[in-house]
Amino acid sequence: MRVLILEDEPLVAAHLAAMVRELEPGWELHGPLPSMREAAAWLAAYPTPDLILADIQLSDGISLDLFHHLQPACPVIFTTAYDQYAIRAFKINSIDYLLKPFGREDLAAAFRKYALLREKYAHPQYLEELMQFVQTQQQRQAFKQSFTVHAGKNVYVVPLGEIALFSRQEVIYLHHPDGRKRITDFRSLDEAEELIDPQQFFRANRQHLVHRPFLTGYRTDDTGKLTLQWRAEQPPVVIVSKDKAAAFKQWFDRR
Repeated sequence: MRVLILEDEPLVAAHLAAMVRELEPGWELHGPLPSMREAAAWLAAYPTPDLILADIQLSDGISLDLFHHLQPACPVIFTTAYDQYAIRAFKINSIDYLLKPFGREDLAAAFRKYALLREKYAHPQYLEELMQFVQTQQQRQAFKQSFTVHAGKNVYVVPLGEIALFSRQEVIYLHHPDGRKRITDFRSLDEAEELIDPQQFFRANRQHLVHRPFLTGYRTDDTGKLTLQWRAEQPPVVIVSKDKAAAFKQWFDRR
């Protein structure tokens, strides 16, 4: 039994692999692969695995897009920070979605479901149905216009127009253009990313989610990386990798 893991968070990937080995010590694990680009290259170079465990949000895009185009002839169990309504809707298609953070019993239940429904999973139509559902949800989604933050013992609301970027350190911070930053309730940048308009925000890297109105441009270095330029009193240093540079330019040029 060959299993491929797609996950761009190293600690999450290590924890997932450890749970798989504990539950199914005889399975052969491959990965983790953090990006769509690496996953596509792996799937092109090696035989199709028996099962894929995939985070929805990889470092360079949405894994559903990858599966939509490649249509690998194997089942996929996704991990996600989508809300419970979305998870229930996805399960109509007989696909398991594990809400982060999930535990050993959640994964074991997904494996039991996989064993029972393996033949149905092999049909590529479920990927098309999933993509149609995701696109519909995105079209219907009402993006958040304000966020709750913490300042000491005080809790207050910050309008979207006052947010220059989100950043990840030990916690998820919201940054004002004047350099102030506040702690949010988010557990991850993935969770924040699902609640905001992708036309206005871009996941520059693993640590930063940037807001378009506060960007004035970017500088390209000799390696192809981009350093973002800001309309802010204390501009943060945010680097876009060479792999994501083309996607960022396309997003930024739609201004």
